[in-house]
Amino acid sequence: MATPRVDAETDFQRARRHQVLSRLAGFLRHDAGEANETLSFDEVVTALGRRGERSLGVQKVPLDQIVGSVDKVRDFDRRFRPTSDRSRQRWQRLAEKSRLGEYLPPIDVYKLGNLYFVRDGHHRVSVARMHGADSLDANVTEIDTVMSTDGLGGRRDLDGRNWGLRFLKRVPLTGACRAAINCTDPADYQRLAEMVEAWACRLMHEEGSYFDKPTMAVRWFDEEYTPVLKMIDEAGVRGPDETGADAYLRVAGERYRLIREHDWNEDVMRMVLEESRPRRRSGQS
Repeated sequence: MATPRVDAETDFQRARRHQVLSRLAGFLRHDAGEANETLSFDEVVTALGRRGERSLGVQKVPLDQIVGSVDKVRDFDRRFRPTSDRSRQRWQRLAEKSRLGEYLPPIDVYKLGNLYFVRDGHHRVSVARMHGADSLDANVTEIDTVMSTDGLGGRRDLDGRNWGLRFLKRVPLTGACRAAINCTDPADYQRLAEMVEAWACRLMHEEGSYFDKPTMAVRWFDEEYTPVLKMIDEAGVRGPDETGADAYLRVAGERYRLIREHDWNEDVMRMVLEESRPRRRSGQS
């Protein structure tokens, strides 16, 4: 007859087996690191930009939204299955207590958007997930970040957020305007920042006055980006997978390449849009 201790040992062996099989499946799909890796809190905060924090007290935290760790990234995978036998004894002790219904204190986590990162309680998270729990009590500290966590899947997404953060330091958009600027290629954030700064320099020269970066950002978004994007959309030349920023960069780049012109007017727009209209593939009607 099985005992809680024996069941806990079996739980650990099952967790390790699932982790190994998941890693093997990822290797066969050529995404071994991306799909299974635990996100690093420090790397994510660096990429998103930290503005402040506040305590939210003890709350129920959904286990499927706990995706990262402060200091044990290599010890557990994305689903908090142990990646080695190093913590076997501690894991099994907690699993046995869980099976016996003993009290386990709340874990400690950081909250970034809708994602959580464990400060203390990694093994409790691992055991709870193995036992099929949906949530855990946690002391939650919320971190306010410059960039959003929306759409953040794995480490490869951090590069884009990092470049996006650098863009915002040069072009400090806020609120909905900031959220509206998304480049598919992270390197395009640098190109876009250079275009905005060049636009502002031309405008300051034309007006004979200086304005600061926040003013530059607002005026560019209102006077350049928004009306140009409207023309692009009305003309139907935004690619199916292009964001607004992608389309703006492409069309604005075509304009200057074709006519070495920075102004927008009907003739210029007609020429640029005709040239930049996505080409049909051969065989399509």
